[in-house]
Amino acid sequence: MPVGIFRVCLVVITAIVNHPLLFPKENGTVPENAEEIIQKMKEREESLRLEQLRLEQEIADQEATQKALEKAAEVVQESKEEKVRWDMWTALSMVIFLLIELWRQDFQEGNWQDTGGEEDDMAVLGKVFKGVAFPDKAVLASFYEKRILGTTGDMARMREMVEGFADDLLEALRSVCNRDADMEVEDCMGVGSMYENWRVRKPFVCDLIVPFAPPEPYCFRTQTWCSGNSFPPDEQGYGTIKVCRADEDVTGCICDKTKLGEDMLCLLHSQANTTRPSSEMEDLLCFKNTQYLDADQVMKWFQIAVTKAWNRISHKYEFDLSFSLLDSPGALKIKFRSGKSIAFNLTPVVQYENSDVYFISHFPRRGLAADLPSSTHWFLTFTVYERRFIQLVSKTLPANACHVSCLQILSFLHGKQCSLTGPSGLTNYHLKTVMLHLLQARPSQDWAPENLEARLQDMLKFLEKCLHEKKLYHFFIGNGKVPAELSFPIIFQRAEPLNLFRPFVLRRDVYRKTVDTFHEMLRNMSALINEYTVHIPLAHTNGIRKESL
Repeated sequence: MPVGIFRVCLVVITAIVNHPLLFPKENGTVPENAEEIIQKMKEREESLRLEQLRLEQEIADQEATQKALEKAAEVVQESKEEKVRWDMWTALSMVIFLLIELWRQDFQEGNWQDTGGEEDDMAVLGKVFKGVAFPDKAVLASFYEKRILGTTGDMARMREMVEGFADDLLEALRSVCNRDADMEVEDCMGVGSMYENWRVRKPFVCDLIVPFAPPEPYCFRTQTWCSGNSFPPDEQGYGTIKVCRADEDVTGCICDKTKLGEDMLCLLHSQANTTRPSSEMEDLLCFKNTQYLDADQVMKWFQIAVTKAWNRISHKYEFDLSFSLLDSPGALKIKFRSGKSIAFNLTPVVQYENSDVYFISHFPRRGLAADLPSSTHWFLTFTVYERRFIQLVSKTLPANACHVSCLQILSFLHGKQCSLTGPSGLTNYHLKTVMLHLLQARPSQDWAPENLEARLQDMLKFLEKCLHEKKLYHFFIGNGKVPAELSFPIIFQRAEPLNLFRPFVLRRDVYRKTVDTFHEMLRNMSALINEYTVHIPLAHTNGIRKESL
């Protein structure tokens, strides 16, 4: 548009400058052909006027085009701004949705330890539990005294007898082993329900673990799922054990990574200090062509070693010893001449660093438990810390606290139900984990003996809630509230919580069987308890209820 205006101005100025009236001749006379000139000037003026109109029209068209382009640009800009606003609102909505979803999950999972406090916080109940006729205090007290206490009085004598025999057997095992080439066996330790005084189901079985270590100059280097390396979800809770030389660098010697000259010698891996060939590594119970300790190899070695040890000392005893389970390396049974028998488990384990966490080679098969991922994956057991925690908390509880009584009753009911309807995915370890959570969550005074009925209901409610959500977290792994007095390894305390009910998510058939068994146990609870309860007169029961009120 400025170019068009300039052209118009140039034409006008040229016309004005060339107009003959502005520069008349000196004599001022009009030429003879004045009319002709005037006519030409008029024609010229008309031509200029038409040119001016054309230029003005062109300028107007350009202005209209410019306005149209500006309007179109404004429309495009508005559409872009609208799209940006829409994208922003969409993104904001997605962020809000994700935050709400994360908050919901955190609300369900975040405070998994905080199950105490108000009673309403525990009341996440299903329809089946609400219709259960729960036994009162008098019936529960009579049942516990007659059925539980009446059958656990001889556990101390059994523990003493089994421990004494196990010590003698392990001493004989050390004598038959080659100290230069065989594994070194340490003293055994009692763990589990028999040593935590809540075992109720017969036959009573003592669980003993036996730490072992490789001969010099070898050592074990352990690695767990929370050590930093990625482990699949189905391998959480497991670890691997590598057999290495004590003088071997963890990252590997430089002689394995670079070619040394013929005149250069690695001081660590000299000819006099070469690593064992693969055949000798197999003698160290490793998996084929690897340095990783194999649980199956350990099973074979331990069974052979125990058999040799028993042959050496069998003449001292008036009973027979045999392996009772083929799939467990140390499931032993003592058979007396009278026909009676005592079962106990003597299981080899590997210590994790300098702690009381142990890699356990095998668990006796119970219920519908899943198998190990592989023979080189060892499960970590925290049973020593669990026993210490129960002992530590018991010091702060009232006299004759009901926490062990609740666990014993629940274990008895579940075991009785499984004997009627078959095994389920629940184990006694799950039941003990529920008790440990509630022990930490509830105040000490809540575990007074008169609160047996209320605390047993709490355990059943909490267990049903965990089954409904398919989430029961390991008590120690990921628990930042573990008492400092236990000196629990910080690496497990800072790890992600381990869901013990994860197999229920993967195996719907096992989950359905477990839930059905649990609900059936709730419905049969009164019948199971009354079966072993001494008859209590109604007047006496009412009197107890009035006193409790």
